[in-house]
Amino acid sequence: MDKELMTREEYWDYLRDLLKERRYLKLRHELVDDNEVDIANFIEELHEDEAAVVFRMLPKQLGAEVFAHLEPSSQRNLAKAFSDREVADMLDKLFVDDAVDFLEEMPASVVKRLLAITDSEKRQLINHFLQYPEDSAGSIMTAEFTDLKKNMTVGQAIEHLRKHGEDRETIYTCYVTNAQRILEGVVSVKALLLADDDELIGDLMETDIVKANTLDDQENVANLFHTYDFLAIPVVDNENRLVGIVTVDDAVDIMQEEVTEDFEKMAAMMPSERPYLKTSTFSHAKSRIPWLLILMISAMVNGHILERYEQAFVALPALVFFIPMLTDTGGNVGSQTSTMMIRGMTLREIGFGDIFRVLWKETRVSMIMGLVLAVINFIRIYISYDFTIAMTVSVALFVTVFMSAAIGGILPLVASRLKLDPAIMAAPLITTIVDAGALVIYFATAHLLLSTFGVPGV
Repeated sequence: MDKELMTREEYWDYLRDLLKERRYLKLRHELVDDNEVDIANFIEELHEDEAAVVFRMLPKQLGAEVFAHLEPSSQRNLAKAFSDREVADMLDKLFVDDAVDFLEEMPASVVKRLLAITDSEKRQLINHFLQYPEDSAGSIMTAEFTDLKKNMTVGQAIEHLRKHGEDRETIYTCYVTNAQRILEGVVSVKALLLADDDELIGDLMETDIVKANTLDDQENVANLFHTYDFLAIPVVDNENRLVGIVTVDDAVDIMQEEVTEDFEKMAAMMPSERPYLKTSTFSHAKSRIPWLLILMISAMVNGHILERYEQAFVALPALVFFIPMLTDTGGNVGSQTSTMMIRGMTLREIGFGDIFRVLWKETRVSMIMGLVLAVINFIRIYISYDFTIAMTVSVALFVTVFMSAAIGGILPLVASRLKLDPAIMAAPLITTIVDAGALVIYFATAHLLLSTFGVPGV
């Protein structure tokens, strides 16, 4: 069959049929021509036993590449189906960062057992990487980089690449170090290919180096890729010794993880690294309940506010009709503002030092939005009710929009200052805070204006 004419689903069905019919040679022939990412995605869709059968038929090097692209849960399941020796052999073929990622997901007893039979040089590297804090540059870097010396000629450097490049994760950027592994410069393969063979690396290399420290947060490292559009970034220790590199594929994974985590926090959920369909019902519920409890309890404040101003809507029951509109509008404004703040902070466009500029900008923006919404609201209510109610609701709406924009703009900045994730100051929490504020503003305005207009009972 011509897989070029098939959709992905049709091709996977075809592979499943080969597996069920036990046409293993044909299945292996099809798989070895596929991209390792596509093979990993196919294996992810199979039952554990079937996944083990398919994985075993792959050539060892291809199998290692496929294994690196599997989800951690699938890696664990495959590891259970293999002997320790088979898993250790595969670890030897993985790049160090991929091997470390796998081992970090395994029980300590299994890690100890596997490392005991792993190649000594690889074991030493892995143990070194496992010591770095989780989510740091050191924990995601790889040790397979291309290093050169500045007294090399271009010809010698190219020969070095031919000899050792196959074992490196990337060769597009080379790093120049001295005998003590101090990072002195970087040079691209493009620069090498365009230079004369007898030209020295020291004359070609760039010494203005963008680099990361092993203890830098992985999100900060990912932002360097976003800022400079690099394919790889060197990672140095506190003595400026080159110990590894972070490649762009790892940066993309980090960005995806961080964005997913922020989305979950913004939706008032505990972050989870497992795919939705592969997460148990109980785990889903457990990740949502804590925040829902917090928000539910905090929302009880609204009931106390309504009780405090009960006389206002007893005197004028029509006021109750506009509570949902006020709280929803305030929540929407706060959510809009906080989302823009979180995005700006993630992209390093906004920091705590900009808090007064943010407040001034949101003041002007909220006055324009509040005025437009208040005028339209006033006309609509005046036609249906009377001037008193229209004025009360419209004034309260204007003040609520201003308050919501200020809260939505300031709270994420304050959270970052307190070393908290700004994402927790997103829609649900902002909405809960703004709802309470909107009710206080509404009934305080009603009490003031209705007393002024002589409405009895207020």
